[in-house]
Amino acid sequence: MRHNLMREVTPLTQSDCFTLFSRVKKEFNFPLHYHEEFELNFIVNAAGAKRIVGDHIEVIEDLELVLIGPNLGHAWFTHQCRSEEIREVTIQFHKDLLEDRFLHKNQLSFIRQMLENAQRGILFSREATERLRGRLQSLEQKTGFDSVLELLSILHDLSTSRNMRTLSDSTFNSEQFNYNSRRIEKVFEYMHANYSQPITLAEVAKLASMPEVSFSRFIKKRTGSTFIDSLNEIRLGHATRMLIDTTHNVAEVAYKCGFNNISNFNRIFKKKKGCTPREFRQSFSGTRIFI
Repeated sequence: MRHNLMREVTPLTQSDCFTLFSRVKKEFNFPLHYHEEFELNFIVNAAGAKRIVGDHIEVIEDLELVLIGPNLGHAWFTHQCRSEEIREVTIQFHKDLLEDRFLHKNQLSFIRQMLENAQRGILFSREATERLRGRLQSLEQKTGFDSVLELLSILHDLSTSRNMRTLSDSTFNSEQFNYNSRRIEKVFEYMHANYSQPITLAEVAKLASMPEVSFSRFIKKRTGSTFIDSLNEIRLGHATRMLIDTTHNVAEVAYKCGFNNISNFNRIFKKKKGCTPREFRQSFSGTRIFI
């Protein structure tokens, strides 16, 4: 299952607390993927659809709420679902939204345990899902700090709920993601800060105090991606955010995100996202908020 797993770069920036996306649709068409962020996915009216989380596969009922941890492969497929009105609310938040030292305080022990279990994916009980349904659906009406407090409150209520079930037998997080290396972090910080400008291998190798050839091998070994792939993923993350968030046309988005020609941007986008930037923008007809 690993070979066709796509890495998604979500449109969440380091300054956001979370993003919420709610929509009504006829089918699930996003491929099996993983991302750095936690994802809370609430789905109504999709009985018969198939859910894959890590190595766990299951046909779902008409109501479900699942929490997915960082870098855990997941997807929902239409399968035998006949519904014309699948409703979905997806909330994504950074894995460091709650700092480790904060999570070790007494009052947060339940949330901490839940986030650890989410490395394997958690399906919440029907009772808990029904109880929180209204709050999940109205979260998009809140703004600013109120939304952050409400999300934390929802996470706390979920963490103390009964009969939650972990899904995947293994965490499926391949070793390549644990690239806690100060050199790599420094390079990624630099790429995030300067993605709209030309960035060369020579520049980042110098930043890491390594010869270019050694740095190329180093980044590939640590992250599983080449330097240019890593840079493109960062640029695509910003591009997806711009496509959703602004009215800039596709060419403007490409140039603002550091792609020097539009056909190159379209080609890379389609390869990574499975659709063109224009189609991506259209598929996001729903409510998307960033807090």
